[in-house]
Amino acid sequence: MVLPDVLHPFAKPSNSEFLTIVEGDGAVVRDADGREYIDAMASLWYCNVGHGRTEIIDAVGAQLRVLDAFHTFDIFTNAPSEELARELSALAPGDGFRVFYTGSGSESVDSAIKLARAAHARAGNPDRRLIVSRVPSYHGVTYGGLSATGLPANQEHFGPLVDDVVQVPYDDAHAVERIAHERPGELAAVIAEPVVGAAGVYPPPPGYLNELRRICDEHGSLLILDEVICGFGRLGRWWGAEHYGVRPDLVTFAKGVTSGYIPLGGVLVGPAIREPLEADPDFILRHGHTYSGHPVACAAGLAALGIMRDENLPDRAPVIGQQLSAGLQDLADRGLVAEARGAGAMWAAGMHPRVSAVAVRDAMLRHGVIARAIGDATVSFCPPLITSASQIDTCIEALEAALEDVRTA
Repeated sequence: MVLPDVLHPFAKPSNSEFLTIVEGDGAVVRDADGREYIDAMASLWYCNVGHGRTEIIDAVGAQLRVLDAFHTFDIFTNAPSEELARELSALAPGDGFRVFYTGSGSESVDSAIKLARAAHARAGNPDRRLIVSRVPSYHGVTYGGLSATGLPANQEHFGPLVDDVVQVPYDDAHAVERIAHERPGELAAVIAEPVVGAAGVYPPPPGYLNELRRICDEHGSLLILDEVICGFGRLGRWWGAEHYGVRPDLVTFAKGVTSGYIPLGGVLVGPAIREPLEADPDFILRHGHTYSGHPVACAAGLAALGIMRDENLPDRAPVIGQQLSAGLQDLADRGLVAEARGAGAMWAAGMHPRVSAVAVRDAMLRHGVIARAIGDATVSFCPPLITSASQIDTCIEALEAALEDVRTA
């Protein structure tokens, strides 16, 4: 057996068979054999505006011809990074946010944790290092994000994780408050996805996120919302924070900011963090990434946001979500899946025991739809916001057909 030169992420290192995707257009991608698939996951939760958008492609090419790359450390900047930051600050779920750029969602989560701890230290509270996250949750794969991730399988084999990170059930705000009481003066931040995404698609209970806000306010903590998936229209507003009516202190983003055309991430940094960091004019924030504020990535972001705005794509999320919800709930009512759950245009079907989500995902490929198996119990959907009603119907039909295929195999 000859293995590929690429060691694939979240894959069996021993695997030698892969599906080669060669092109995409709208909500459809094609493989090397010319077969078409509806991209029911927007690739990996990110291609909100769909594939093949010439507006982004042209913006990237134009920027490469002017300034291909230059760093933003210390006294340097570039026009696309400044322009995109102005747009993101204007869109932020609150006033007074600045933008700290990264290259990915994992880097964004690490940055938010570091910024929260640094802000407390600069405010004279260096003991506030404790981070509370939730189970299940997904916050990335770098050591900070991995430590906050509520998926034990993801943490196996990687040795000691970051200290002072504790986890509670994703729907239990009282557990967060108990920790704040048990460890007074130590809580730096609570981190939460508005809707748990890659750990299974779990919306919050009613009022839950506002309860986290109250707890943070009462105990001197910061609230980090991980919007890497939920941001940029996925729940029907620009941010999940707006959808649920909650005020965050830090917001992590990536994925949808460029619709994945060029890697880009960042953190919206609110006043509670800015004030202690900006108070001393001689303080240096010794954190950043080589590609923070990369001009080509930021040009892609500007073009992607322009498409989102011009085509009112956030308004498409509830329309797509209603259709996915109805289709998945119909399968649940008929006993074909265990449950349907989701919010906005993020939905999942929970499988019955002894029904493999991976086998269902594989069978769906034969019916022309790419969904995502989360573990072996969930099949998830997060389609581009330009996906048509007939394409959503095809996704539901492919899931039903795949379930029958697996049942009779």
